[in-house]
Amino acid sequence: MSVKFFSEDAPVPKLKKRILIRWIKNVIVSEGKSVGDISFIFCSDGYLLEMNKKYLDHDYYTDIITFGYVKDNLVQGDIFISVDRVKENAGTYNTSFENEIHRILIHGVLHLLGYMDKSKKDKNIMTTKEDIYLKILTVI
Repeated sequence: MSVKFFSEDAPVPKLKKRILIRWIKNVIVSEGKSVGDISFIFCSDGYLLEMNKKYLDHDYYTDIITFGYVKDNLVQGDIFISVDRVKENAGTYNTSFENEIHRILIHGVLHLLGYMDKSKKDKNIMTTKEDIYLKILTVI
């Protein structure tokens, strides 16, 4: 069981991978699940837009697309992240790229754990979870 980082058409951002992997695994276990194989794939806006069109029939930019392969309690999946969008969002939300990339990483993991963000209520729950888990990261 592993958490890995890959590049599609954008470089993998400079990350403290060991710390992030431990954090991600802790989040999954704290939610009562087991860690399977999770891949984070970093890409450009254009690449993720094409995936959004092809697989989700959405014609707009997004920062993340999560494909979950969760079976029983085993959390597995591929999480595609647009580095371009994360950079733009960091500026929009007046935060650092590092903080925004951490938020989007855990956002993808929360999707694998079954959390959704389509309704206002679900989005509030997810944002609260993100905030809780981001605080844990700062003490790891």
